[in-house]
Amino acid sequence: MRPLIGITTYREQARWGAWDVPAILLPASYADAVAGSGGGPVLLPTGAGTAEVVARLDGLILAGGADVDPARYGSDPGPNTVPRPERDATELAVLQAALTRDLPLLAICRGMQLLNVALGGDLVQHLPDVPGAGTHQLAPGLFARRQVRTAPGSVLDRLLGPAPAVDCHHHQSLGRIAAGLTPSAWAEDGVVEAVEVAGRRFCVGVQWHPEAGADPRLFAALVEAAR
Repeated sequence: MRPLIGITTYREQARWGAWDVPAILLPASYADAVAGSGGGPVLLPTGAGTAEVVARLDGLILAGGADVDPARYGSDPGPNTVPRPERDATELAVLQAALTRDLPLLAICRGMQLLNVALGGDLVQHLPDVPGAGTHQLAPGLFARRQVRTAPGSVLDRLLGPAPAVDCHHHQSLGRIAAGLTPSAWAEDGVVEAVEVAGRRFCVGVQWHPEAGADPRLFAALVEAAR
């Protein structure tokens, strides 16, 4: 049987046909990547994620999206921060249940940031305000293709090699990195682009978007760990 991989989703106002209503959304590339890697994608709506739901899953993906509420790490929101507190609440509950069960986890972009916050870290709210930071988001809806450096001997080094090209679209980054998270990839400007947790079946966070670049290797590794 295909392992069931839960994927967190967006709750946004959306239009299609004659409708303009609140909707549960997810770019199809996430589900396609899971299915193409041999997993069964299961969409997790905001407001409906519980430990009981996680108990039925074999793996979890924290998808990208809007900013984590700075109140979660003791800060006020900056002028460029757009949080979704209701999504934070659902995903933190799902994440905690997954960590308790040692469920294989892939945290993507916002997901990696939420993982860091959940474990006690904080975030840089707007990278363009940081002197020396490069371009990690070309424009809304556009990815910045860039090369990252992986840590020798890391999970990412084994899966992707020492210098993979990745698709970035983020204006925030990790600030104080939580205890237990080990940085495992960096952009050329020094921004941490990935983290890992040692001693777990599979626990990797990446700041880039592997689903956008049609790179199946991280999804395949997650599905394999979930079998």
